[in-house]
Amino acid sequence: MDNKMSLLISRNKDKGFTVSQIYYLTHKVSNLSSHLELHPKDYSSQRGLWKLLGRRKRLLVYLSNENTALYTKLLKNLNIRGLKGR
Repeated sequence: MDNKMSLLISRNKDKGFTVSQIYYLTHKVSNLSSHLELHPKDYSSQRGLWKLLGRRKRLLVYLSNENTALYTKLLKNLNIRGLKGR
């Protein structure tokens, strides 16, 4: 998973590239999720997680509208669920 995505991102060193933004947000989400398993009452981190999930969702909507093939490839490589109704 990481090898394929790192190859894709290394070709596009631009941090503004939608796929790289989703990739980095996914890793931040997984780190925050593991933190919240240890500290379930950390409400400020919970809010931060919700904000990251919202940002990732908006980027996924944009990517699904612009490039459907890349969107499905990204979902498969990152092992995340797709958007409802898309």
